[in-house]
Amino acid sequence: MFKDIRGLSTIPGPKHFFEYMDFSLRSERLELLDQPNIPVADIERNLLELSIINQKLGGHACTWKGFIELAKKGKAAHVCEIGCGGGDNLKTIERKATGKYPDMRFTGVDINPDCIRVAENINWKRPVLFLVNDYRKVHFQSKPDIIFCSLFCHHFKESDLIEMLRWMRENSRSGFFINDLHRNPLAYHSIRLLTSLFSKSYLVKNDAPLSVLRGFKKKELEELLLKAGMLHYTIQWKWAFRWLVIVRS
Repeated sequence: MFKDIRGLSTIPGPKHFFEYMDFSLRSERLELLDQPNIPVADIERNLLELSIINQKLGGHACTWKGFIELAKKGKAAHVCEIGCGGGDNLKTIERKATGKYPDMRFTGVDINPDCIRVAENINWKRPVLFLVNDYRKVHFQSKPDIIFCSLFCHHFKESDLIEMLRWMRENSRSGFFINDLHRNPLAYHSIRLLTSLFSKSYLVKNDAPLSVLRGFKKKELEELLLKAGMLHYTIQWKWAFRWLVIVRS
């Protein structure tokens, strides 16, 4: 299920836009952003464009839906995002929660210090703590109410994902949710066309289509949840080609 797509070593160019590809298998090829020594300016451009993509193509809407499914309206909430990148998902929750959830605080965790610097430069109106760390090494004095990740799971192999699912369940009070990609031919070809036309980031042009190839079928998510020991969950399909996985504690 998690073997690499056979015969595919690079993202195909425009001349091969409609070539046959096997979408039945997840790609294990690393994204460029997962490589070391990426220039800071390139990372910043990548994060800016990813935030726009999340806004325009349903990513932020999916994150907000996951939050309101687990949050208790009017109650204090501590929300933690692992793999928080430039902080745009947490900022979306902060912005949309104004007036509805008066007592909130946030924690963002990312292993890349350049991503954290971008997140810290956002104008935050609620208390927020950013940690440069591997999420597995983070120990909370008080568990967050909600833990989530967005476009993070597809970076990992099966064994790592099972560990991540268990960690999120064990460290959240109300539960956790996942916002990630549906591996689908239309999703792949659409994002490849859109980024080739509008993106100014070589990271986005390469990694956005590759992210889809590293995404999930519903059955794969179900198998991962089962192997992690989670019997009660929901998996919802959201536009555009997103999965929203919710597990309550």
